[in-house]
Amino acid sequence: MKQVVEKRKDIAFYIKLFPLPMHKGSKEKAQAIECKRSLEMLDDAFAGKPLPKPSCPATEIDRNLELGRKLGVNGTPTIILPNGKTVVGAMDAETLIKTLDAAYKEASRKK
Repeated sequence: MKQVVEKRKDIAFYIKLFPLPMHKGSKEKAQAIECKRSLEMLDDAFAGKPLPKPSCPATEIDRNLELGRKLGVNGTPTIILPNGKTVVGAMDAETLIKTLDAAYKEASRKK
């Protein structure tokens, strides 16, 4: 996502933390990140660095999990495109840009 935003200033991502139960401690890490609203802590989590304990209830994480279940999200990363379709799994920046452009064009035609 960072590479996409560096290349394309017209693209924005809205990150919803969705800790999967199979990843030990992921919910607590997500809560800690949400409490501080820290992209640096998100980077640290991906790098495997330890995070502090959550400093707030971070109920947003539970709402994210509920929303994800309603939308059928069962893996990360999951990207919800402008046309409403979802893409699961990582992809390189160029492929993601092409995917986003195509989805935006499709969504614009439907309006």
